[in-house]
Amino acid sequence: MNPAALQGPILIAEDDRNTSALVATYLEREGFKTLAAYDGEQALELARRQAPGFVILDVMLPKLDGWEICRELRRFSDVPILMLTAREEEIDRVLGLSLGADDYVVKPFSPRELVERVKAILRRVGGSPHPGERPLVQAGLVLDPLKHKVTLHGRPVELTGSEFKLLRALMSAPGRVFSREELLNHFYQHGEVVVDRVIDVHIGKLRQKVEQDPARPRLILTVRGFGYRFAEPGEG
Repeated sequence: MNPAALQGPILIAEDDRNTSALVATYLEREGFKTLAAYDGEQALELARRQAPGFVILDVMLPKLDGWEICRELRRFSDVPILMLTAREEEIDRVLGLSLGADDYVVKPFSPRELVERVKAILRRVGGSPHPGERPLVQAGLVLDPLKHKVTLHGRPVELTGSEFKLLRALMSAPGRVFSREELLNHFYQHGEVVVDRVIDVHIGKLRQKVEQDPARPRLILTVRGFGYRFAEPGEG
């Protein structure tokens, strides 16, 4: 994505000022605008006031930690979120993704790699549809690729960029079974290290938003031992 096309600056929420300044320097070299927050309360205030186009969020922030900030951000924004942490446990990654983060980087990290992660996320969540692409419709669920909107029985459904891309892929081929590996390759095409459970987390969040009963899904179906598929017309 061209940095000039990004709506709003990149918010760097990191209490270590040296790390924050280093990340800002590398991003600004690539043409991005940045702003900094050094604690959780300041990060939320800036997010509400400045409407950033991307958030880099350290987990261990003073006043409010990164988990709480991510949860609060998702109450009013679908801005892409990249979380930073000094812990490498898979449970931390899954927790961050379950709260709505788009990716996860473990400290210490290369600033160049971090910038490439940011670019990859922006490509993933901001992919442009073909000009003639029509809305996808089934069982009251409508996904409009051109307007980047989803509605369910006429009511708007707020999705993160990754959730939108996943739903679009599934709805574009009803009945086709996508393996977890296929879906991972679809979203992470630039060498990012991810775990299989990332897809399960996104599917779980999608079901919470589009299924009448997420515990008994009728639209996004599990194919045990293989992956997921979207219900065929008349099946959901």
